[in-house]
Amino acid sequence: MDLLEAYRRSLAEFIDRVDQIEPGQWSDPTPCSDWDVRTLVNHVVTEDRWSVPLLAGRTIAEVGDRLDGDQLGADPIATAREAAAQAEVAAAHPGTIDRTVHLSSGDTPAMEYLQQLLAEHLVHGWDVAVAIGAQPRLDPDAVHAAAQWFAGQIDSYRRNNLVHTGVQVPDDADEQDHLLAAFGRDPDWAPSD
Repeated sequence: MDLLEAYRRSLAEFIDRVDQIEPGQWSDPTPCSDWDVRTLVNHVVTEDRWSVPLLAGRTIAEVGDRLDGDQLGADPIATAREAAAQAEVAAAHPGTIDRTVHLSSGDTPAMEYLQQLLAEHLVHGWDVAVAIGAQPRLDPDAVHAAAQWFAGQIDSYRRNNLVHTGVQVPDDADEQDHLLAAFGRDPDWAPSD
């Protein structure tokens, strides 16, 4: 699957989950133990907002602190939709995929950054789904694209404490469960856990 198509699907799936959040669910727990639903969605919306200037070639210093704090405002669902739409436009802009992105971890090819964002949207989309009781199955082609990429990144992510370790799934588990476990998620997580 083409990277941009996989990224688009991950954005759409994340927003589909956000669209299902009921007013009383924003403070519900998520598989990210330090984050409730609102904090998790704010995290992804902030990533979407950051992606626009970064994919345009701006540096973190140029963006400054304007994306600090709450990005969701009074209408978090509409804000999430808008941020995802802007992120998709930025990613699909001609020439973007060939750029270098200036991340806090150093200069990174835009293709690598989009792979990171693809995985971010998939895994956090699953987080939202299980937190609110929505259908947690992810697009299998997008999962496959993310899993192929992450197989080469997992050691680095673990060394840098970017994912939790120790989650085991059976060898015959499907690719989604293996991807979730690689990102430190228990595929059987439920809000009462």
